[in-house]
Amino acid sequence: MKFDTPATTNPIDRLKVVGKATSRIDGPLKITGAATYAYEHHEAAPNQAYGHIIGSAIAKGRIERIDLKDALRAPGVLGIVTHENSGPIGSKKTTVRTRVLAGPEVTHYHQAVALVVAESFEEARAAAALVRISYARADGRFDLAEAKDGAPLATPYRGPPETRIGDFEGAFAAAPVQLDESYSTPDQTHAMMEPHATIAVWDGDRLTCWTSLQLIANGVEDMALTLGISKENIRMVSSFIGGGFGGKAFILSDNVLAALGARLVGRPVKVAMQRALMFNNTTHRSATIQRIRIGAGSDGRITALGHEGWCYNVPDGLPESAPQPTKSMYAGANRLTRSRMALLDLPESGQLRAPCETPGMMALECAMDEMAEKVGLDPVEFRILNDAKSSPEHPGRPFSRRQLVECLRTGAERFGWDRRDPRPGARREGRWLVGMGVAGAIRGSIVFPAGARVRLDRHGIVTVETDMTDLGTGTYTIVAQTAAEMMGTSLNKVVVRLGDSRFPVGPGAAGQAGAASTTAAVYAACVKLRETVAQRLGFNNDEVDFAGGRVRLGNKSIALGKAAADGDIVAEDRMEYGDLAKRYDMQTFGANFTEIGVDCLTGEIRVRRMLMVCAAGRIINPKAARSQIIGGMTMGVGAALMEHMVTDTRFGYFVNHDLAGYEVPVHADIPHQEVIFLEEVDPMATPLKMKGVGELGITGTAPSIANAVYNAIGVRVRDYPITLDKYLDRLPALT
Repeated sequence: MKFDTPATTNPIDRLKVVGKATSRIDGPLKITGAATYAYEHHEAAPNQAYGHIIGSAIAKGRIERIDLKDALRAPGVLGIVTHENSGPIGSKKTTVRTRVLAGPEVTHYHQAVALVVAESFEEARAAAALVRISYARADGRFDLAEAKDGAPLATPYRGPPETRIGDFEGAFAAAPVQLDESYSTPDQTHAMMEPHATIAVWDGDRLTCWTSLQLIANGVEDMALTLGISKENIRMVSSFIGGGFGGKAFILSDNVLAALGARLVGRPVKVAMQRALMFNNTTHRSATIQRIRIGAGSDGRITALGHEGWCYNVPDGLPESAPQPTKSMYAGANRLTRSRMALLDLPESGQLRAPCETPGMMALECAMDEMAEKVGLDPVEFRILNDAKSSPEHPGRPFSRRQLVECLRTGAERFGWDRRDPRPGARREGRWLVGMGVAGAIRGSIVFPAGARVRLDRHGIVTVETDMTDLGTGTYTIVAQTAAEMMGTSLNKVVVRLGDSRFPVGPGAAGQAGAASTTAAVYAACVKLRETVAQRLGFNNDEVDFAGGRVRLGNKSIALGKAAADGDIVAEDRMEYGDLAKRYDMQTFGANFTEIGVDCLTGEIRVRRMLMVCAAGRIINPKAARSQIIGGMTMGVGAALMEHMVTDTRFGYFVNHDLAGYEVPVHADIPHQEVIFLEEVDPMATPLKMKGVGELGITGTAPSIANAVYNAIGVRVRDYPITLDKYLDRLPALT
């Protein structure tokens, strides 16, 4: 499939609306408080009761007894859901693996053991303190380092668990220059602003949930399987989401318990998960241990590249496959990647912004810098020398577009890379040691089948409907831009409705796939609508032009709304891609440059300036895309310097389970961030020739900071996050 068509036949290429920096059309709703989030649908389901989740006090074992007597007598209490009255829950077919309700077995700390439902939130919370639960604690496995040896191969969601090209072991052993190092990344969590929240209401055997959920269609299917009801009887609505980053990809305790609570008390029930429960109750990014081996000739060309990763999860969970980006990033004739996953009794690990690439690049890009030093090459030039011309894992399979070299060269020039002193610890400004670092960036350009429906009324208003969601990333706006461009009208004539399971099925917001997949579906639906409009107006020519809210052919010009004078015109279509992903290696690429300062006396690290250059297809909305990239870069600062869920390996829980103990970057931590988008259209990607960009920004930031730290102080920290306890005693003396 190739969407390389001239502007006369592909109206999206006119670029009158698409490609323009556009403020979010949902922005006024959000800044005035009029955007309705999951917990705020008060009028849609009146007479709501409140649910409060009780989390398990142990990580592994059994519930021996639940005493509800005092809690049930407490003021305002309507009922309490436990495993004893919930009915059957779960199915082996569901994609939800997090156990939403313990009982009698407990499989992780803060697993939900009960939901107290009361007239008010305060009454539910007070009554929850009166529930008495007795446990029988069992021994568990909570330490990845201890469980690493013997961990089995694990199949990631993209590709096999092990890949081999050529003779890696032989080529590595024969290489004149070798690197063999281990790196580790910690458990990390999503830390989104909006908690997991759901309002559930039953109408007979029909269930409606207003919820904070990224994947609507998956949520409907999973809820049906979890509760044992028909998915045709379930409606999910997620109009606005206050951040998710993958943590709201699937239904979790709030969704299921709200539904069970509403069924128990016969009233709508709303549940917002307490912040302290979110860290252990929901999913997170697994810690990883990685071994990277690189062999190269004296000229710096890589001859052997091996990347092995260990992570953990629950049974049937997916691995955090850190070696994934190595499959597409750099050349090397002899290759090995291998993913192993230990089974631990910790909460389930799952998707967090740019899964696989984020932890994998935190190791690979540091190893590339270390290897560049060994062979005596500049880090930028070493990466360029080893650029892959076609897919390294699939010889002969081309990239749809690959501008990694252009990203590196453009970034080096813009950032002033030539002013970098390659000698570690050589640049001083008073008490500050200053360093510069670089890293490549990559994130898969995934597209999924997606559907959309468009409607034209007599006023010329175009309404777009799809179950795609918007996490605050700007989906409403790029969907509107696509429809406006296709129908030749202005943005204020487009209405976008998202996040409702009654709408055509889209991909949902995950994997950097939502924007490209959804706009392609809107494109397809608009093509159908254009055809119908042209016919209604008496045009039967492919050269008909839609512009300025009118339909024109030659000297004939008719208002767009005239076509719907006798009733709305509705068109629906779906975009699919066949074997496109098998014929092309489809990726987005970038290059991160960072300058940091390290205080010689305190060891404090301050990020001074950052630049990212991106090659990610046509940029539909540069304003929103920049926002996504700087957000990703900010998350990269957190990954490099502070974010770490600390595991108590005795009792099996994350100790710092709140936003006071789990540190994330704040405004004072972030300097000026510059973003450059290279000119790029990818005719193999979608009809819009675009790719996703939301997750690319995080994948190269952390290693560019790590490399800058090494350049500043000459200490290589391979265990993230880079906290001062790991290098303070090795700081150069202040002279």
